[in-house]
Amino acid sequence: MNTSCLTKIGFIPASVTESKEITGGFCGDLLSWVMGKAKKGECWFTVIGNLNTIAVASLVEISAVVLCQGVKLTPDVLKKAEEEDVSVYYTELSVYEAAVKLHDSLKDSTVKDEEG
Repeated sequence: MNTSCLTKIGFIPASVTESKEITGGFCGDLLSWVMGKAKKGECWFTVIGNLNTIAVASLVEISAVVLCQGVKLTPDVLKKAEEEDVSVYYTELSVYEAAVKLHDSLKDSTVKDEEG
């Protein structure tokens, strides 16, 4: 599954960059924890929508950030996300609900890939 599929499962694009492969999901709001535990290629679900979120996503090489529970970026942070090649999506869902949605899609995608 790649980042271009995130809109198909209901996430609203805010800053969309070149499509990247999504290898899994990561939920967390403590930026130092995300820096140490998240992996390259994951989709990060959070309610922290600030400049530091974009910096951490870029540093870890997160495939996409999904801001949950209606959190939105300010125009200056959105511009920085575009400059740093960080795809950002919005949802009204909770972090848990959004991550489950991705999990189910990854599971379905894997099944389709195996079937050929």
